[in-house]
Amino acid sequence: MSLEERVTDLESQLAFQDDTIQTLNDVLAAQQHAVERLQLQMTALIKRQEEMVGQFESFEEEAPPPHY
Repeated sequence: MSLEERVTDLESQLAFQDDTIQTLNDVLAAQQHAVERLQLQMTALIKRQEEMVGQFESFEEEAPPPHY
């Protein structure tokens, strides 16, 4: 294999690697965006759950109905 063929082969490999790296970067960025969105949703759900638990606790503190 001549030097020119080897250089051409290396340039071809580099081009494919650059494309692969860019594709992986795009996927990683999309996954990071999804993780951030899921974290925000989880935070909202935790807050909502805590509010609902607080409401049920206030019901438990009330006196039992007169028929007891």
